Amino acid sequence: MLSRAGLLLMRLMAPLPLPVLRALGWALGWLLYAVVPARRHVVRVNLDLCFPQWTADQRRALVPRVFIAFAQAWLDRSWLWHGDPQRVRERVRLTGALSELGGREPTVVFWPHFVGMDAGWTALTLQSDRPFMTIYTHQSNRVVDAWIRQGRERFGNVRLFRRVDGVKPVISALREGVPLCLLPDMNFGADESIFVPFYGVPAATVPSLSRFARLGRAKVVPLLTRITPTGYDVQVLPAWHDFPSDDLEADTALMNERLQDYIDGMPEQYYWVHKRFKSRPAGAKPVY
Repeated sequence: MLSRAGLLLMRLMAPLPLPVLRALGWALGWLLYAVVPARRHVVRVNLDLCFPQWTADQRRALVPRVFIAFAQAWLDRSWLWHGDPQRVRERVRLTGALSELGGREPTVVFWPHFVGMDAGWTALTLQSDRPFMTIYTHQSNRVVDAWIRQGRERFGNVRLFRRVDGVKPVISALREGVPLCLLPDMNFGADESIFVPFYGVPAATVPSLSRFARLGRAKVVPLLTRITPTGYDVQVLPAWHDFPSDDLEADTALMNERLQDYIDGMPEQYYWVHKRFKSRPAGAKPVY
């Protein structure tokens, strides 16, 4: 009942002016910062590990901004998934190397976990005639799971594969010219990962970006999402012409290195609430 009530509220908020919705997100962000100390601790540890060159005051000041960006992006799903399509089109700007997404060349879209990532998916599926696919993580709450799936299937010709579906149908579609949007920059456990540096700290990282690019004979195109006062800028970057190589570990380390450059441009908008360093190399102490 609580989930259904929350989703009804999201539908009701969809027509609100964006400044009003962002103000609500600002308030919700501060509330989360105040009442969820465990997750606040996660953000602080992540920032301490990744930005040791900053002063303690600089890192401390960023923490509430992370919660505010997270909350604003969450509430923006109201209009992304329930708002008028023309309004969505006006608020979500797809820019950059758009030619990289044209034609039928096999393409893997590197889609990092910035808080506005769902705006990136919406931009691609709303403003491109090309079909897209991604690998979907099932949610334990059935009501929320159905809502997220419906939101991501709202526009365009899309395919959402589950992890249990395996890689064969994904590779087949990739070789047929359906771009794969991939989010490999989270901790999925040590069993599926290799340890490569992320801001100089060993981080369990799935090497799926390199694997899918090689198996699908595909180029890799980064997609960055940035919250702005008027909505979102979704930027398509030029393809990585030196990726993939024959070295899976080197490719995965390079992915993290380039991701760091993207994060440095908008550090408050990265998904620092995630326990990125939960898995540790053998013998290393837990950090959370």
